[in-house]
Amino acid sequence: MTPTLEDRFSGALVGAAVGDALGGPVEGWSPEQIADRHGGRVHGIVGPWYEDWRTARPIAPYHKGDGHVTDDTLMTHALVRVYTAVRDHLDAYAVAEHLVPDLMGTPRWIPELEAEALPLQRIFLAEKWIVTRLHYAHADPREAGTGNIVNCGAAMYMAPVGLVNAGNPAAAYAEALDVAGAHQSSYGREAAGVFAAAVAAACAPGATAATVVDTALALAKDGTRDAIAAVRDVALRHRDFESALAPLRAAVAPYDSVGPDYRAPSLGARRPSRLHSIEELPVALGMLLVADGRYEAAVLGSVNYGRDCDSIATMAGAVAGALGGESAVPAAWAKQVAEASRLDLHAPAAELAAVAREVFDRDRSRRRAHEAAFDAIASPR
Repeated sequence: MTPTLEDRFSGALVGAAVGDALGGPVEGWSPEQIADRHGGRVHGIVGPWYEDWRTARPIAPYHKGDGHVTDDTLMTHALVRVYTAVRDHLDAYAVAEHLVPDLMGTPRWIPELEAEALPLQRIFLAEKWIVTRLHYAHADPREAGTGNIVNCGAAMYMAPVGLVNAGNPAAAYAEALDVAGAHQSSYGREAAGVFAAAVAAACAPGATAATVVDTALALAKDGTRDAIAAVRDVALRHRDFESALAPLRAAVAPYDSVGPDYRAPSLGARRPSRLHSIEELPVALGMLLVADGRYEAAVLGSVNYGRDCDSIATMAGAVAGALGGESAVPAAWAKQVAEASRLDLHAPAAELAAVAREVFDRDRSRRRAHEAAFDAIASPR
């Protein structure tokens, strides 16, 4: 049966959180290192990389693993709360007026810290930039992302934008670019728009992995488009993630500024460029194609790819979940992640679905008002 709107929202947001939790404990390592550490490929939820994770660098003080979500999910849920407050389309000013106060003013349960804390104390430097620029520097929200690290930080939590614009990828792309302007610039901002568009495209009836990637290519610009195209061409030649791991990395490498050693970025890493792309989005879409849209295969391929695999699996999980609905996400994984993270993974999806219905009604009224005004302009009496 075709998933309902609520099914797709649950599939996307629960699917993103599960992908995040599966990828977290192996983030930053190579496929070979992951296989060596776990005696083969990861096929589900695993424990921390180091048993002494409380003190081991570069992991400490975060308990990454055992089903704990990371900042990808924390930021996604924070953006859902912004939509719940505004109950309409968002822009860069909504980030300044709602997201920043949420990050710096309201303690929440942080699974990796196993404690209540301000989200600001968990998020990465590229996300702390939002608070620095908007709260302390009073930058124009539409330009605040300029100068930040160019990475996947904005893209990783843009699934809610795609869901609110379900079935309208072009609108999702435009809205995400506006929202992400407060956080990122260059190809980091572009990836946020394309990822939101991919989620919106996945919600359309009859959507497939191939149609989602075609939509992404139709909207993407510059290096982001080139990277997705290169990865797509390789992904279409593979039907299992094992054989695709090295070829997908080789396809995206010319566009990835970080370089071959993820933990020792190159001197040109994460700088603005029209020629480059973040690695995470093209690889996530590539794994989606390899898996032909199947959630489990797309997420496990993303996890075992390594490098920034929690964000890759978050993106692949969101799109695959939107395609297949809630039933596409293994229930045992979702239950374990929710319990381990002490988070209700379904409530944000239900809240966002209600908001999306309200926004669509507003859009329809606005569109009809525009049509009436244009008709009056075009046919004066």
